[in-house]
Amino acid sequence: MKPVFELFSDIFAYRDNTLTRIDPRVKLVLAALAIIGIISSAEFAFPLAIFAAGLAGLLWVRIPARLILVRLAAPLGIAVVLILLQSLLIGSTPLVSVSVFKWKLDVMREGLLHGSLLGTRVLGSVSVLLLLSSTTRAHQIFHALRWFGVPKGWVEVSMLMYRYIFMLMDQAGNFMDAQRVRLGYSSLRRSLSSSGLLAGTVLKAAMDQGTRTCEAMELRGYKGYIPFGTLERISPKDLCILGLASGAIVIAYIWLEWRVL
Repeated sequence: MKPVFELFSDIFAYRDNTLTRIDPRVKLVLAALAIIGIISSAEFAFPLAIFAAGLAGLLWVRIPARLILVRLAAPLGIAVVLILLQSLLIGSTPLVSVSVFKWKLDVMREGLLHGSLLGTRVLGSVSVLLLLSSTTRAHQIFHALRWFGVPKGWVEVSMLMYRYIFMLMDQAGNFMDAQRVRLGYSSLRRSLSSSGLLAGTVLKAAMDQGTRTCEAMELRGYKGYIPFGTLERISPKDLCILGLASGAIVIAYIWLEWRVL
């Protein structure tokens, strides 16, 4: 389960580098500002610039290129699906006609452009989140979210989900290994049956773990909320970083959007 652990954990955030030393509240604000700019952009330039900056940041903090590619595989697949669907369903100016069996599919110019824009938004936003999660520890993110006023219930549930997701993944991996030993994936029919059984087993394990966790927390004095400590004031250095980086994001957004227009 080590590759899966590296895929989802914040293990790289425990390294000491320039980005990990920045206050998590500053990084959350910058990430939110970048994502807002990506979502509101009407052209490819800004999302692609953020995507490139995110990749550069990941490589700069020495995240393995193989792991970056694996983490980007699912978002890249979503982007490809968006481009395909948009290019086939939206628009009136055909670029290419493709015959599939008895059907004729037209790739539309407007749909291709719109789908490409959506795809770049997905990749840009994901790169921001990957950089944030690779340079900020999970408990720091949860603490900062609580400082920003996110409801306690949401933060507590998120903390418990993050805490136990790795244990459930480990159980799922062990169960899948046992299924493979018994040739549970030797054919398509048996694979579907084994996958359904695996999903049901993991769901039951999650419910049982939730009950055990609640009982254990109540025995330790849990009264419906998890206390959060206070955070220190943001240092002048981090405030300076926040101002400079925010200004750079805003200037880049305005320049790239207006320049393209």
